[in-house]
Amino acid sequence: MSGVQSIERAFLLLRALASGPAGVTELAERADLPKSTVARLLNALEREEAVQQDEAGGVYRIGRSLGDLAGATAWSHILIAAARPHLWELTELTGESSGVSKLDRGLVVYLEHYETDEEVQVRSWTGERVEPHLVPSGLVLLSGQPDAVVDRYLAGPLTATTAASVTEPDIIRKRLDQLREDGFIWVYAEFDESINSVAAPIRDENDLVVAAIHIHGPAYRFPRPGTADEVGAKVKEAGRQLSSQLA
Repeated sequence: MSGVQSIERAFLLLRALASGPAGVTELAERADLPKSTVARLLNALEREEAVQQDEAGGVYRIGRSLGDLAGATAWSHILIAAARPHLWELTELTGESSGVSKLDRGLVVYLEHYETDEEVQVRSWTGERVEPHLVPSGLVLLSGQPDAVVDRYLAGPLTATTAASVTEPDIIRKRLDQLREDGFIWVYAEFDESINSVAAPIRDENDLVVAAIHIHGPAYRFPRPGTADEVGAKVKEAGRQLSSQLA
C-alpha cells in the first residue's frame, strides 16, 4: 500500500468511525475496506492517539489527539472573532496594523491581521510562523511558559535575522521578567529591520497566557517619538479586555 493510499484509507476509516464507536468488522463494512487493512490502520492510528479502544477492547472510538486538534481549531476561531473589534480599535487609535497570535509547535503563528489605511504598511503575516525570541508576541507567549520550557527553548540555537536580534539567553530572560512586570513589550527591528512592534498577553480563565495581541508598523514612523509607553498601555488594555471576554 502506497503512502498516499494509506493516508486516504486512514481518513476514510476516521470518517467511518465518526458516526460512532465500532469494532474492526463493522468498521471494515462502513469503510468498505478489508478487515486486515482496517486492523493495520487502527493499530497505527492508536499509536498516534487518533483512535482508542474501550477498556474491554475490540471497540474503537475517535481518540484524544483528534479531539485536541479540533478543540484548538475551534478556540482559534473564537479568539479571532472576539479579537476583531479590539484590533479595529487599536488600528484606529494608532494608525498601524494589529493582530493576534499563539504558539504552535514552538513557533509563533499569526492568526489574524487588521490592516491600516496608510499607504505604507506592514504586510499581513497571517498564517506565518516565526521563532518566538524575534518578535514581541513570541516573547509574550514565552513569558507564560513553564521555566523548563523556556530553558529548553533558550538552550538554542537562537537565530538572528537582523543586526538588532537578541539571542543571548540571559538578556532574553531579563526581558521576560520586565515584560511580566510591565504587561507589554516592544521589539525594535529585531525580526525585520524595517518593522517595530509591541505586544501584550491574552490570558484564559486560569490567568495563563494563551495568546498575544500586537501592533506593528514601519520602523521609520512607529512609534512616534514619546508615545511608546502610551501605545504599550493601549495594547495591554486591549489584551486585558479580550482576556475578560474569553475567560
